[in-house]
Amino acid sequence: MTGRVVVIGVGNPFRRDDGAGPAVVEALRADPPKGTLLADSDGEPGRMLGLWRPQDAVVVVEVVHAHPGRPGRLHTLTAERAARCAARSASTHALGLGETFALAAALDRMPRELTVHAVEGADFRLGCGLSPPVADALPHLLRQVTGAIADAHDRLRQTGGRPIAHQDTA
Repeated sequence: MTGRVVVIGVGNPFRRDDGAGPAVVEALRADPPKGTLLADSDGEPGRMLGLWRPQDAVVVVEVVHAHPGRPGRLHTLTAERAARCAARSASTHALGLGETFALAAALDRMPRELTVHAVEGADFRLGCGLSPPVADALPHLLRQVTGAIADAHDRLRQTGGRPIAHQDTA
């Protein structure tokens, strides 16, 4: 069985900046990348694990609340780095990405590669609409995710199923 590219927008659009992940997925739906599964998630680990298979390349799009933060700043992280960062940061989800990735690893359900593209948020209150710094960063985040999708498709074609190691950037 060959792998797919799966893009998961994690967040809650009714918690202002927490809706950045779903907003990126919604933008991708306007012109869906061929052979790519697009999904929204509230971050619940069991549902997230059900979205990918071990041979898939997964791109997660999320908002983070960094301390100290710079709203609108973009980050690209491996699953391992995201788990380390999640252990010392706050999440608007009951369990964060770190716990989800730890559960996936414990259950031997990690995808062959997983990258997190995140934007630092400013406003997590109830309500709709992104804060100005996050809204301004969204086109840049969308370009990063679109590039990650193309790169993942290339790696899937080139590697024939072997796992890939990624570099962290911030």
